[in-house]
Amino acid sequence: MLKTRASLRTLLIAPYVVLVLGTAAIIGALSYRAGSLAVDDLSGQLLTETVNRIAQAVERHVAGSAAVLEAAFPRGVAAPTSLGSGPDGGLSELRTRFWLATSVHRDPNNYAYYGDRAGRFFGLWRHSDTEAELRLRPEGKGARSIYRFSGIQGALGTPVIEEKIFEPRERPWFLAARQNTAPTWTSIYIDFKTSELVATRARRVNGANGEFEGVVATDLSLQRVSAFLQRLQLSRNGLAMVVEKDGQLIGISRGPHLRTEAGKNVRLKAADSADPLAVATYAAVSRMTAGASTVEPRTAVFDGPDGGRVQVGFAQLRDEAGLEWLIMVAVPRQDFLQEVDTGFRQAGLLGLLAALGVVLIGLAVLANVTGELRTLSSAVKRVTDGDLSNPLDSKRQDELGALTRGFGEMQRRLLTDALTGLSNREALVRRIEDRILQQRRRGDPRPFAVAFVDLNAFKRINDSFGHDVGDEVLREMAARLRGAVRSQDMVARFAGDEFVVLLDTVEGRTQAEAVRSHIEEVLQQPVQALAPLKLAEGQTYSGGACGLAVFPDDGRDVQTLLRKADEDMYRRKPAA
Repeated sequence: MLKTRASLRTLLIAPYVVLVLGTAAIIGALSYRAGSLAVDDLSGQLLTETVNRIAQAVERHVAGSAAVLEAAFPRGVAAPTSLGSGPDGGLSELRTRFWLATSVHRDPNNYAYYGDRAGRFFGLWRHSDTEAELRLRPEGKGARSIYRFSGIQGALGTPVIEEKIFEPRERPWFLAARQNTAPTWTSIYIDFKTSELVATRARRVNGANGEFEGVVATDLSLQRVSAFLQRLQLSRNGLAMVVEKDGQLIGISRGPHLRTEAGKNVRLKAADSADPLAVATYAAVSRMTAGASTVEPRTAVFDGPDGGRVQVGFAQLRDEAGLEWLIMVAVPRQDFLQEVDTGFRQAGLLGLLAALGVVLIGLAVLANVTGELRTLSSAVKRVTDGDLSNPLDSKRQDELGALTRGFGEMQRRLLTDALTGLSNREALVRRIEDRILQQRRRGDPRPFAVAFVDLNAFKRINDSFGHDVGDEVLREMAARLRGAVRSQDMVARFAGDEFVVLLDTVEGRTQAEAVRSHIEEVLQQPVQALAPLKLAEGQTYSGGACGLAVFPDDGRDVQTLLRKADEDMYRRKPAA
C-alpha cells in the first residue's frame, strides 16, 4: 500500500515538476536571449559614444598645432632674409608673431620655432603668460644664445650660451618639412627631460622668390591623451587605447605606454603590452582593418585572451598633416552580462523552488522579469534611434534593476559634467540642435538665446590657492548660474571655466539682454569658496563676462551661435 501510494505520488508530481521546470527553462532561455540582445544593442551604443568622446578629446588636443604655425608664419608671408636685430633683421616682428602664436594654445603648444637652410634658428618658449625665453642662432653657426624676457616686447636679458651645438638642418622636423610641400607631423619621440611622448608639427616656409627657405614647427606633448584615457569611466575589465598606424602606443587606460631598456625609456607597442586584453584587441582590430586605406568607425566582437567574447569599438583619427591614429575601446562581453547572468541564475533557483511548491511565486517573478526586459528593450531602441535624453531607470532592487540603473548611469555620465553636475558640452549641443529642429518643424515664432559665460581671473585662483579651491569655485558658480535662470533653461559647463546657458525661449533680444545682465550681477557677488582664505589687500575674485547670441538673428546653426556668443563674451571681458 505504502509503496503503491508513493509510486502514484511520483506519477502525479513528476510530470507537474517537469512541466514547471521545462516551462521555466523555456521562459528563462527566451528572456535571457532577449536580455542578451538588449545588452548587445546598448553596449554597442555605449562603445560608439565612448570612441567618439575619445576622438573629440584627441582632436581638440591636436588641432591647435595648426593654428600655432599659422599665427607664427601666416601663409603668404615670406621667410626673413636674416635673424638679426637691426631694422632689416625682422627680429622684432618675429618675436611679436611667435609670442602671439604661443598664446593661441599655450598649454600644450608653448614652444614655436623656425630654422632656415642657412642654419639660422629662432625659437620662443613660453614659461607663463608673461615670462618667456628666446633661443637665437642668427648667423647659422656656433651655439644658440638664450635670452629671458618679460612681456611681448620686453627687454632681452643677459644671454646664456648653450654648450652643445644645435644644428636645425639636421633635426627630423626640418628634414621632414623640407621634403613635403604640405604640413607634416614628425615621428613621435620621448622627451628626455620629462619622459613624455612628444610630436612635432612642421611646415615649410618659402622665400619671396617662392623657393624653400626654412621650416616653422611647434611641439605637442601627448601626456594629456594618456591622462584622459586613464580618467575614463569604463567597466571593471574595460580597456581604451590610442595607437599609431604601426601599433606603437600613444596612450592606454591602464598599464604603461613606455618601458625601460638599458636604463632608457623606449616606446611600447600594443602587441608587446603586458596586458593580454591590449594585445588581443590590437591583433583583432588589425585583422579587421588590414589592407584598408581608411577605417570607418564600427563595433565588432572577437574572442578574448581567456576565450570569452569581447566587444570592441574603434575609429581612425586622421588629419591633413598625415596623422593616422587608431582609437580602440574593448570591453569583455561578460562585463555587460554579469548582472544578467546573476539575475537569471536566481530566476532558475526560484523556478526550482516553484516546482517544490511555490509555483505561483516563480511564475510571478518570471512575468515580472519579462516585463522588465521589455522595458529595457524599449529603452535600448530609443538609444539606438539616437535619443539620449531619457536615461534608463528602474525601481527594482534586484540585479536586473541594478543592471538597468547601471546602464542609465553610464548614459547619464556621457551627458553630465562630473565636477559641477551640470550638463556637459555634448548634451548642450544636442539640446540646441533639438531646439533648432523644433523651431523649423513646428514653426515656433519665439526665438531662443545662447549665453556664453567665462569667469574672471579663474587661472589666478588656481595658481594662488590650488585646484581644489578652483573646483569649489566652479561648483559655486555653477549653482549660481542654475539658480539664475528658469527650470526649462539649460546650464552646461562648456570647458574649463567656461559655461553656456541656453535660454529656451525669449520674447526678443531685449529680454535676453535682461537675463544676461542678471547673470552678470549674480556672478559679481563675492565668492563664498574664497571667504575663509586670506586675500591680499584690494584683491578680489568675482564676476565673469557673458556673451549673447540670439536665434535666428545671430545664427541658424549650433556652431555659429556658440561662436557669436563667444566673440561677444570676449568683447565684454575686462582687460587682464
